[in-house]
Amino acid sequence: MARGSTGLQLVVDGSGLGRPWAGVGVYTTQILHAMSVDRPDCRLVVFGPRRASMHVPNATYRLMPRTRFIGRHLQWPAEIRALKPDAYFGPAGVLPLSGVGCPSVITIHDLAIYRNARWFPARQPLSTRVVVPRSVLRADVVVAVSENTAADIVDIFGIDRSRIAVVPHGVAPKFRPMSAGERAEARARLKLPERFILFVGTVEPRKNLDTLLDAWVLMRDRPDLVVVGSWGWRYEQIREKMSRLGPRLHHLDSVEPDQLPAIYNLARVVAHPAWYEGFGLPPLEAMACGTPVVVSDRSSLPEVVADAGIAVPPDDPEAWRKALERVIEDTDFAAGMRHRGILRAAQFSWARAARQTWRAIDDAIT
Repeated sequence: MARGSTGLQLVVDGSGLGRPWAGVGVYTTQILHAMSVDRPDCRLVVFGPRRASMHVPNATYRLMPRTRFIGRHLQWPAEIRALKPDAYFGPAGVLPLSGVGCPSVITIHDLAIYRNARWFPARQPLSTRVVVPRSVLRADVVVAVSENTAADIVDIFGIDRSRIAVVPHGVAPKFRPMSAGERAEARARLKLPERFILFVGTVEPRKNLDTLLDAWVLMRDRPDLVVVGSWGWRYEQIREKMSRLGPRLHHLDSVEPDQLPAIYNLARVVAHPAWYEGFGLPPLEAMACGTPVVVSDRSSLPEVVADAGIAVPPDDPEAWRKALERVIEDTDFAAGMRHRGILRAAQFSWARAARQTWRAIDDAIT
């Protein structure tokens, strides 16, 4: 019988905390914090890497065994079984290959590698061919971050839709509209141009910066373009292309996460042309800041922005040019987008995501 909120002990895979700025790291940090606030009598035992940062009340932190295969898939599950927890939660989307001895819930963020392997570097196939499929098939409940990801899970792994709970991401309170004074101070501090289009994301094939660059070159009276994101993989051609586009293209390779709300606020529009996103946090963060968004019409992006943004085919630079020009040149249209974006983003909170995640864990224990 599910014990609801009464003092469960939950073992958590905190491997994403090693890169707290990346997608799984942000998710792990935010969801665990919100879950601990939602059920303060539950105990979280988080296993993770050395040097990981975690500020989660009601949680104890333990080091994940260090050897990659034996440590993660044999030694760690033995430690979990010895704890006799009520449930296991895997925010990074995997279970160890050995049994954990308790009901399990994992979160699947996206399955892009199964849709197009060319978007990714050649890698050890153990994760793609063995660990992820086995994890999805063995978990009692699979959390999907969007309806699009849920459909992909059913399509790729053939599991019953009833085993999947859709729990969208939240958006942190720091992403909010800033006052004119705050924006002026931030612009001076960050040395950003007066008018700019913003792209936020790792520079890699799946994010499709190529189409945005082509559209930007076509624009009349174009503003500057600011790219915030580190180099991922297979970026050599795009870096060479960026180097030819002159001083009005600005690349910020590494930005402190606390600077992002100001950068979103200062942008005229955020462009997110990705081929595939399991959820797509940057457009949601931008909308919460009151910044209009233009997104790709693929995967989960139209689902996240709904009628608050413009969805454009990711392979059509001319359509991107038109959409971006409309937002920048039509101030009334942009104001309407800002208003709709703030309302849309308000529907996503980590508190709500935590409640739904606990519900999935209760269902797994039942």
